[in-house]
Amino acid sequence: MYNYNCQNPISEVGLDRFTKDYVKRDNVKDADAILVRSAKLHEMEFHERLLCVARAGAGVNNIPIQDCAEHGIVVFNTPGANANAVKEMVFAGMLLSGRDIIGGNAWVNDNANDEEIAKSMEQAKKNFAGTELYGKKLGVIGLGAIGVRVANAATHFGMEVYGFDPYISVKAAWNLSRSVRHIDDVNDIYKTCDFITIHVPLMDNTRSMINRDAIKLMKKGVVILNFARDLLVDEKEVLKAIDNGKIRKYVSDFPNRTTAGHPGVLLTPHLGASTEEAEDNCAVMAVNQVMDYIENGNIINSVNFPDCDMGRPPRGGRVAIMHRNVRGVIAQYTKIMGDDDINVSDMFNKTRGTLAYALLDLDTPVTKEAVEKLKKIPEVIRVRVIK
Repeated sequence: MYNYNCQNPISEVGLDRFTKDYVKRDNVKDADAILVRSAKLHEMEFHERLLCVARAGAGVNNIPIQDCAEHGIVVFNTPGANANAVKEMVFAGMLLSGRDIIGGNAWVNDNANDEEIAKSMEQAKKNFAGTELYGKKLGVIGLGAIGVRVANAATHFGMEVYGFDPYISVKAAWNLSRSVRHIDDVNDIYKTCDFITIHVPLMDNTRSMINRDAIKLMKKGVVILNFARDLLVDEKEVLKAIDNGKIRKYVSDFPNRTTAGHPGVLLTPHLGASTEEAEDNCAVMAVNQVMDYIENGNIINSVNFPDCDMGRPPRGGRVAIMHRNVRGVIAQYTKIMGDDDINVSDMFNKTRGTLAYALLDLDTPVTKEAVEKLKKIPEVIRVRVIK
């Protein structure tokens, strides 16, 4: 029997995938797995029983990833599960920034009691005239699950699309439309595009990537869209550029005291993934990852340990070993198995930075003595008998 705890409301469509072997617990101390959306876990005390944390979404800034790794706790996220929802919000942002729909709607509401509104609107509508997306140049920075969808859809709007991602995956490259121009230098996007949308993770080298120097390169009247992370943009510099006419609109899904209420800024309250479908997709993916890890030892979409998929355990059993990525550890644990006359029929060992993860498929069940010996290897973080 396994226990899980939800730190936020999680879609029942996902939770319903748990089998009868899983029980929801209110006390996190009883949990083998934690499911979370936005709740911050940095101050949480992690107990020995906890095996994994699954974020029903892409960003993991609310989870202490390194601390989890040191405790042998796998952290999952669900990349791509909310990609379509965010893609649609990006296009809503482009349409709202190009056409003054919000201003036009406000005028209608303000003049709702005007008996001649049908006539007066013909005079008023010129104040809300805008521009079309067709024929405009769109720069997509980051061609992951969301960026690829945005780029591909934009071609169907008749936009000229430029994509930048020096680390584009093989899968993303295959999915990217041939109509999208792949750019090697992000500065070319800054210099060329009428709309620029960002879809990269927040890291040291992406923090404030839209800054004063980037803005200097941009065309006058550019629209910047940020549905990824607020800290990717130096928003004070963006506001200066709006005030001096360099930037036409800044569209963001992350309101704050700096940007809220400023002319030329369109803000939504973090609605990018707030659809029923996206929440269902994220929950389903998170639950599937949790069950596959707990029952089989497989790791899919982890942000702190290497991915591994060896299917279901064999009859003899399976042992998972988390260890530090140093020389000689593999030799130590294979020697322990050999000394205890336990044959390893198949083995996986992969590293990720300073960490490594191993799965050992066995012909015969591992002994308690062997497990205790494995735990005593200085570089080993956690040993788990899967079966």
